[in-house]
This record gives sequence, structure tokens and C-alpha cells, in this order.
Amino acid sequence: MKFKAKIYSFLALVLATTIICTHISPAVGKLAANNQTTAQTLIAVASSNLQQGKLLYDAGRFAEAVKFLQQAVEQYQKQGDTVRLAATLSNLSLAYQELGDWHQAQQAITESLKLLQGNPEKIPNLGVLAQSLDVQASLQLAMGQTDSALSSWQHSAEIYTKIKDNSGVVRSQINQAQAFRIQGFYQKSGKILNEVKQTLQSQPDSLEKAISLRSLGDSLQLVGNLPESGKILQQSLEIAQRLQSPSDIAASLLSLGNNAVAQKKIPEAIAFYQQAVKVSSSPLIKVQAHLNQLKLLIEDGKSADVQTLLPVIQSQIEQLPPSHAAIYARINFVQNLVKLGRENLTLKNSQFLATAIQQARNIGDKRAEAYALGSLGNFYEQTQQLSEAQKLTQQALILTQAYNAPEIAYRWQWQLGRLFKAQGNIPDAIIAYDASLATLESLRSDLVAVNQNVQFSFRDSVEPVYRESVEILLKSQQGKPDEQTLEKARQRIEALQLAELDNFFREACLQGQTVVLDKLVDQDNPTTAIFYPMILPESLQVIVKIPQQPLRYYTTSIPKAEVEKIANQLRQNLTRNHTSKAMSNQLQQVYNWLIKPIESELQTSGVKTLVFLLDGVLRNIPMASLYDGKQYLVEKYAVALNLGLQLLAPKPIGKQQLRVITAGLINSPPGYTKYPPLPAIEKEFELIAKTGIATTKLLEQQFTSKALESKINSANFNIVHIATHGEFSSRAEDTFILAADGPINVTQFDRILRSRNGSKSQIMELLFLSACQTAAGDNRAVLGLAGVAVRAGARSTMASLWDIDDEATAKFVGLFYQELKDGNISKAEALRLAQLKLLQDAKYKAPRFWSAYVLIGNWL
Repeated sequence: MKFKAKIYSFLALVLATTIICTHISPAVGKLAANNQTTAQTLIAVASSNLQQGKLLYDAGRFAEAVKFLQQAVEQYQKQGDTVRLAATLSNLSLAYQELGDWHQAQQAITESLKLLQGNPEKIPNLGVLAQSLDVQASLQLAMGQTDSALSSWQHSAEIYTKIKDNSGVVRSQINQAQAFRIQGFYQKSGKILNEVKQTLQSQPDSLEKAISLRSLGDSLQLVGNLPESGKILQQSLEIAQRLQSPSDIAASLLSLGNNAVAQKKIPEAIAFYQQAVKVSSSPLIKVQAHLNQLKLLIEDGKSADVQTLLPVIQSQIEQLPPSHAAIYARINFVQNLVKLGRENLTLKNSQFLATAIQQARNIGDKRAEAYALGSLGNFYEQTQQLSEAQKLTQQALILTQAYNAPEIAYRWQWQLGRLFKAQGNIPDAIIAYDASLATLESLRSDLVAVNQNVQFSFRDSVEPVYRESVEILLKSQQGKPDEQTLEKARQRIEALQLAELDNFFREACLQGQTVVLDKLVDQDNPTTAIFYPMILPESLQVIVKIPQQPLRYYTTSIPKAEVEKIANQLRQNLTRNHTSKAMSNQLQQVYNWLIKPIESELQTSGVKTLVFLLDGVLRNIPMASLYDGKQYLVEKYAVALNLGLQLLAPKPIGKQQLRVITAGLINSPPGYTKYPPLPAIEKEFELIAKTGIATTKLLEQQFTSKALESKINSANFNIVHIATHGEFSSRAEDTFILAADGPINVTQFDRILRSRNGSKSQIMELLFLSACQTAAGDNRAVLGLAGVAVRAGARSTMASLWDIDDEATAKFVGLFYQELKDGNISKAEALRLAQLKLLQDAKYKAPRFWSAYVLIGNWL
């Protein structure tokens, strides 16, 4: 779990008597730190109810805050004090939002805005109106009404500008950036965040600036701009240190620790958390920093350090007064114990969770109660007390559904599915898994930025839901699933690919289009077969669609660890310059898993192209190199990979004229000398031009990020061919290509590709990444290869799984483009013919040279 600083907020009234001051920043995530006031002068408020409401809200005791705020509302109604009444109603909406009671939150903010908008010309009303619009926007965003939220924040920004409230403008801009990101307008989002950065840099030091910089840094981290996020957070820390504000220093240190974790800089992260503990006077901040540190120590296997820290954290938590954040801290402490193994799950730990449940009930926090109930259910699941676990999980689910907590609900639906399965109730287990995945789909745009109090990891908390769902579907009906069940499993495999892409880019970057598989294959592509392998704990399952036939399904009983061992050894062997007997045997073994059970049907059905939606470690193996004992697969079929047929429906390249932008770098820029020169790039470009294809060339110092963007915007093209060193991994931060002015990160590359203002006739048919390579041992590196192209609207990507001889690359590239131009054939067939010609060359007959290139996406 990572705690992030959130600037909590009540509204400020700038009147003769000013009341509670707060900020709204839903973009930052939910956390606990000492909540800061604005630079506006606070004057004592007459209403004790309002003051008590603020104290309880800031303490995370939202249900109790509601009671006092309701009393304040009644008081101001009797007094006829419209402005204070409106502000209090907005504060009441905030408290209801924290409780997940959207109906009451909506009612309160609607009443507030009705009062304020009836008399908008008084300057004090404008300040309250702007902040009330912020409250409305946060509710609209939580309810999935992104367009409305964006409109509300834009309106509030206009008012803040009018009354010269610079801090309010910044807050609204940060929140607008989040809304644009959720809508898919990434360039707009990035532009706004950059404007915020420029605005803040010009301001003098103040606590308000430190808070705004921290909010900006957290937002930049959410969108994956980790280095820039770190710089901004460091500025926030330095300002807080100069102004000697311990609470802000601690909050910035927490955010810096989270940023370091995201960058895999674990020692630095631990150091930041330790500093936060040392600096902060808040017991809650100390607990949160210690919990973040504990998670890292557990993941790193530092058992001695873990055992030292556990009693410290437990003692600190027991001394915390009941609050929203304290309850979550208590829950997350036990969840860390679960990760340590069953030997750490004692009766005392279950009582720790029971206390969390009781505290949540005492302060009326239903969402926290739901999280605690489900966590205790998980505790009992681990200790095999299944009946009690099921009872608690069902209680938790009732609460999550009543109090709008989908980020918690999907976990307990998944947990219920596991419990039903463990008790042999497969039909109900399938229903529970279906419900969990439906909830996950509803959360797509918010999955990366869900409630930061809830522990979240794609690998641990999302991916297994899909895999276990497929497994239980395929094992249903006595292991002989019918056509409808197989189709459901196939769709789940595709949905997992889409979820992995979302996780790679840290946003719901693609909206899938439902594909009717029978029509796609039987009518539109009657010579194509589609393979869906799925690696499960004890077996390798394969679903296949052959034209004019129902879905086929077969399985190989083999542990996941064995599949991974063989595939990893094979990947290493494939990169050698010769063909060994061990490699041939391994290639044949994988062929036997995936192809052999259905090879006769492929031969008799007239199939010419095999399309694979690969899973896990299989993505690192070029399918073209699979071996049946006599021939490689490429000698019989054209081969392509796909990330999901729901992303881009395949369309033939047709007889259109091919126009290529070529960009190449022979010598790496300063600081990247580990990458050797690529002198054959010039020959590669000559061979492309020799085919007669129209080319626009950027070579060596001409190839900069700005020059590439300029060409993308001005040239008429349908293929982009990049010849330079690059690395692709499952982490967007570690995925880049080299240009003369330095590395182009995948998110920057994505922005460049999508900056073009082309018409539909300028669809990018192919992105060819020559000389790049995937990270060794990274099962999701292919996402880095293809994800950016798919997101930018490119129909296909061609790339190499490993670095190969640049002379061989040049020859292959020339052969591929010649086949593509002359043959009126599919891209997959052009790839096949080029690979076969390289295979027939004695110098390049080893799979290392001809099989490294894979076609991903549209194979036509």
C-alpha cells in the first residue's frame, strides 16, 4: 500500500468572518496528511457545529461530521444566512462523498449551488461558488460523469481567475487534466499539467505553492511521467523545508517515497519513508510511512527487518484514535501479514481486524466497514475457515453495493468466487467471477488511480481474476466446456490483454470493439486460424478458431513453472548464431503444445495464416520458428500476433501506394555508448528506396524527436520505419527508442505519433521498429512493442524480439518491402516470404536471424 498526500478540503468563506478552509483535489488520490489551510486569513467562526464538523472531517470521522454539519445547516436556515448555508451544504456533500452516499451528496451540492447561483454578483459568493463547483465536479467524477466534471472544473477555473485566486486556478487545472486523461485526451491533459508547472514556477514560496506542487507531482506520477514527477515533488519538499512546515515536509517525503517505488528505486524509497517518520509529529503519518516501508521489506525478503518493524507498527496503530485512515492502516497491516504466510495469521491478528470493523461501525464509515469485513473474510480464507469467510465476504459485498465502493466490491466478488470454488460450488463461483470482472470493466478508467488506501497491484489484484475465471470456465462441465463457455473464455483472454495494455499505459487507453469471431474468420478471413493459449497453474490450455468450424479446445497437463522454464531456455537458445539439437527439441515441444493437436484440421481446412494471442512467457518465442521435426512453422503458414481482435478489426492493406517515413540513427547519442553503431542502416534505407516505395528520410543528426514530429505532421505517409536502438519492456518508463537528441520515451513517442492531423486516407498501416529489442525475460515486453502503435491508430507493428546483425536486418527489410510492394499480398505473407528467403541463405539459416521479427496487429 502506498499512502499519498491529499489536500482535504472544506470551503473557505472570505467574509467579515471567514470559516473553514479547504481544497478539493480528487486527482491526487486519498490519503492522510495534516490538512492545510489556504493562505487566506481564517477568522474564528461562530458556529460550533461547523467547527466540530471540520475537526471530525479532518480526522476522517465522516459520519460524525455529517451530524454536526446537518445541525449547522438547520442553524443557518433559521438565520437566513444564505452564503454560510451554501458553504455548509457543500461541506456536507464532501462528507457524504467520503461515505459513498452519492444520493445525499448530490442533494446537498444541488441545494448549495441553487442558493449561490441565484445571487452570483457578490465577490464572497463567487469564491464559495467556485469551491462548490469543485465539490460538484469531484462528485460527478466519482459517479463516472466525466464530461460534466470537466465542465464544472472549467467553470470554477473561470471564477478563480476572475477573483484572482491563483491557487484555486491551479487546483481546477490539475483536476481538469485528470478528467481529460480519463476521457482519452492525453495531449490536452499533458498540456494543462505543463501549464500548471509553468504557473507554479513563477510564484513565490508559500505553503500553498508547496501543496500545489505536491498535487502536481502526484498527478504526473499517475500519468507515468515519473522523472518529472520526482523533480516537482523535490521542489515541494524544498519549499516546505524552507518554510519549516513539518507536516508538509512529511507529506512530500511520502510522495517522494511513492515515486521512488514506481521507479524501482527501493533503497531511496525506504530512505524517504524513514525521513517522513523522523520529521512528522503526526502518529498517523508515522504509521503510513512505516506501512509503506513494511510492504517493500516484505517484497524484498528482508525478514529480519520485517520482524523488527512489525511490533513497532502494531503498537503505533493501537494508539491511533478511530478514523477513516486509521481503520485502513489497521486493515493494511494485517494484509501485509497475510503476505508473510499462514504462520503469521494468529488469533490476535483476526481480533485486530475485528476491532477495525467495530471502529468503522462506531464512526459510521460503511465503506471502511466493508473493507474490514472483506479483509477478515480473506483472513479466514487463508486459515481455511471457509464458511465464516463466505459469510463475512457476503456482508462486505452488501455494504459496497449500497455505498458505491466498486474498487472494493470487485475484490470481494472475486474472493466469493474463490470461496465457492474451494467448496466445490462451481456454478456460483462462475457467477461471482463474472460479477467481479463486470465491476473491473466499470472501473477501467479509474483503475490506476483508485482509492490509494486500498492496496492495489495489477499483478496481484487484477490479472489473477481473469486467469482464474478462464480456468474455472474451462474446467466446468466435467472439463468439456460447450461452445458458449469456450466463447466466454476466449473473450476473457482478450479482455486480459486489454487490461494489460491499460496497466502498461496507466490509463484506459483503448476502447475495445466487440468482434463476432465467426463472421471475422468464416466470412472475412476464411484462410485464417486464431489461437488463444492460456498458461494456468497446472496446465496449458488452448482455444482455437478454424474457419467454418466451432471453437476447438485442448489442454496439456504441465505445471506453469515447467512451461516457463522451457520457454526461457528456448528464448536463450534462439539468440545463438547456430541451431542446436536442444533448441530444435524445445521448438518441437512448444509446437506439440500449441499446434500438433490440431495440425490435421489446419491442413484440411485450407488455412494459410495463423494468428496467436499469446500469454505470458510464450510472447517471447517467435511462433514462426516452431518445429514439427521436419519443417519450421513459417515454411507452412504465415504467422502473426495480435493483442486482441476487439482492438482493431483486421483490414487488408489493398493496392494503395506505399509511402514511408524512414528515421535512422547509426551512432548512438552521448551517454548511450553501450549501444554499438549500426552502419548497415544506410543500406537498409537504400534497399527500401530501391523497391520504388516513396520515402521521406531522416538520418543521423536529422533524426531528432522534433524533426520526427514535424515529418509526422507534414508528410503524406502510411508507414513509419524507425531504424535505431531501442528497448521495450512491460514498464512504460523503461521503454524507449534512441534519437540523435537522446531517448524518446514510449509516452513521448505515442504523443508524436498521435500529433498528426491526417485524414482517414492517411491511416498508418505499419510501424516498423528495426534494431529495437525486447527486455530479456520480460513476459509483457511485447506490450511495449505494440501498445503504442495500437493506441496511435497504427494497424500493425513489425519489430524484433532480440537484437540481430544489422546486415541481416538490412537484407530482411529490403526483402519484406519488395514483397509487400510487388505481391498484392498480406503483411503476414510478405513477412513469411522474406523470412523464407533469409532462411535459405546459408549465412542466415539459424532462427536467430530470420525468426526475430514478429508482426503484431493487423495481419492482412
